[in-house]
Amino acid sequence: MPLIWQSVLERPRDAMPLLMAHRGSSDELPENTLAAFQRALIQDADVLETDIRFTRDDEIILMHDAALDRTTNGSGIVANMTLAEIKKFRAQRSFDSKQILGAEELPALAEFLEFTKSRNTPLALELKDDRFIETRDAERLIKLLSRHNALERTVLLSFNGARIRACKRVAPQIPIGIITLKNPFPLYDTELMGPVYPLLYLNPFYFAWAKRRGKIACPLDPAPEPRLKFYRRLGAPVLLTNHPAVTRRALSILH
Repeated sequence: MPLIWQSVLERPRDAMPLLMAHRGSSDELPENTLAAFQRALIQDADVLETDIRFTRDDEIILMHDAALDRTTNGSGIVANMTLAEIKKFRAQRSFDSKQILGAEELPALAEFLEFTKSRNTPLALELKDDRFIETRDAERLIKLLSRHNALERTVLLSFNGARIRACKRVAPQIPIGIITLKNPFPLYDTELMGPVYPLLYLNPFYFAWAKRRGKIACPLDPAPEPRLKFYRRLGAPVLLTNHPAVTRRALSILH
């Protein structure tokens, strides 16, 4: 595992957990935009998490949904549009909020990699597209990460194991992580795991078990503040958050 991620395993159990900004500081600014990621970095997020999928012209863009409708002022299926066509629209929202949070350009993955390059920011890329299962498209992603010197600071995540394992076959050195809504045991053949948080009530030894197996676990819980005492008691090494400043402030009060 690259040193950036290996260091998480070496942190003491009572260390302050690292904060992974979920689609940037997405409570404040439109999700998966450079503005949201810049805000997250200002708020001292340790890792930036985003979602990626392919456009019609084989570009990779930051977008959670298959369609533009929920978060932008446009509409249409991402896979049916070129990057240039998508660039005409602006990101405005996060999650299911009807409130307009801004009007930001929709970034390509290449732009995101360049944006984070100077800080060597650790990245978590969630693969939202079945095209990543295809060897040639997995190779497109790995070549792009390599071209931007990002392989050593990136982990690939997905609910779909086939997507991340296809990329792992192309680049065996890249860490991968599975996100699960069902399995309360950290038994996957991946370096990272993201159990949805209610699973931790079924198995409060999840983080300790994962660490003994040389793995990192982060609960799927982008608004973790009501459960911070619980996560601290269990020794969570990484926490997801929609608002790094709020989560960090709440953690500092507990600490």
